[in-house]
Parts: sequence; structure tokens; C-alpha cells
Amino acid sequence: MKNKLNIIPFESKHTKSFHDLNIAWLEKYFCVENHDREVLENPQTYIIDNGGYIFMIEYQNEIIGTVALINEVEGFELSKMAIEPKYQGLKFGQQLMTYCINFAKNNGWKELFLYSNRSLKNAIYIYKKVGFIEAPLIDSPYSRGDIKMILDLKSHKKSERD
Repeated sequence: MKNKLNIIPFESKHTKSFHDLNIAWLEKYFCVENHDREVLENPQTYIIDNGGYIFMIEYQNEIIGTVALINEVEGFELSKMAIEPKYQGLKFGQQLMTYCINFAKNNGWKELFLYSNRSLKNAIYIYKKVGFIEAPLIDSPYSRGDIKMILDLKSHKKSERD
């Protein structure tokens, strides 16, 4: 049975959920950097007002996940993806990533990029599975970022769920 969820655009009422989901993820795997706090406490200013997007997953009338597409000088960064721990493993993150890829294609973007950490083997596997490839890491905005990956949207094949 396919899990029913709604992916909805960010509204100011989602600020606490966006913050809390991401802080919980960061505290579990790494540490929260000052820049993380600034962005997560002010997503309207740092992401939306800067031409970016945030999407939330609504499932059974609760917000259980989030992702941001941050408008950077070099393009859009897939970032701030977090799923409520009790819902991890149900492929909600993959559905959210597919949504973002389709959103980017529909907006005519050439690529998406992300920063991650090699210790997150499952995440790296999923990124590669959808077509992200490793790119030279010149300068990561995060101390935890030790890998940069890029998805070429022009050559990306649509998934069966698109």
C-alpha cells in the first residue's frame, strides 16, 4: 500500500516544525552550527525571501518532514531535508526528493546540488540512486559537509512515480 502524504508549500505557521525537525536531525548526527540556527530560526528571510522554496510533508494531519531548495549563486541547493524519526524508513524522504526534482525540472533548472557527509551512507546511496554524482568539493558552507553532489536535470530520467 502506498503511503498517502501531502507535500505542501511552507507557510509561516510551519516555522517551528521546520526548525524542530532539522535541529533534531542535526543533533542526532552532528552538531548545530551558528549558521544552521540563523537559517532555521528565520527561514522566511534566509530561504523564501532569497528566492528559495521550502516544502513540508503533511501526513495524518501532522507535519512530519521538510526540505528546502536554497537559491545560491551557483544554483539551487537541496538542503534541510528531515523526516520525523518515527516515520523514517517509509520512503517519505525519497518521495520528497522526487517532488523536488520534478519541481526543479518544471521550473527549467539545469541542476540541483547538495552537501552531505560520507558517514551518512544510506543518504549517499539514495542520492546516487536518483542520479546525483559526486562533484569537486571546493568550499562547503558546513563544517560537516565533506561531499558535494550534483544532479544534472537535463539528462535525468523520470522515475516511475513522476
